Amino acid sequence: MANMGNTSQQLAARLREVFLDGRWIANTNYREQLEGLTREQALQKIGPLNSIALLIYHIDYYLVGLLKVFEGGPLDIRDQYSFDMPPIHSEAEWQQRMGDFLRHAEAFARCVERFPEHQWAAPFVDPKYGDYLRNVEGVIEHAYYHLGQVVLLKKMVVQ
Repeated sequence: MANMGNTSQQLAARLREVFLDGRWIANTNYREQLEGLTREQALQKIGPLNSIALLIYHIDYYLVGLLKVFEGGPLDIRDQYSFDMPPIHSEAEWQQRMGDFLRHAEAFARCVERFPEHQWAAPFVDPKYGDYLRNVEGVIEHAYYHLGQVVLLKKMVVQ
């Protein structure tokens, strides 16, 4: 990541890459994988595996929760609720959720991009959660982990 600017810019670029427009690591991104995906395809279950819709909800849950902290709010998300997806009743509702997810990803990237360089080593809410840098790197790694699942599930449901 040398010569790419400061830490904030580098991390924002990596977030945009996994969520919005990159192809370097996985040769795809969330926006590309979700394009044209219908509600029925997104909700389709393959055995015991999570659906694409549930994985998107899960990732978005963390994006929204961390975005709130970066905007000065409390950390009020809990792992135990990260898969508690409300039902998706219509195609329009699915399209709205996908749009919200991508908007949250861009909003988080913008917050990270503006984050003061000297704050990256500061404790994230509580020292037990590590620092801000570790948490953003965790978001990126977690996003790639589930992106791989989304890619495989999409291959199984879109034929």
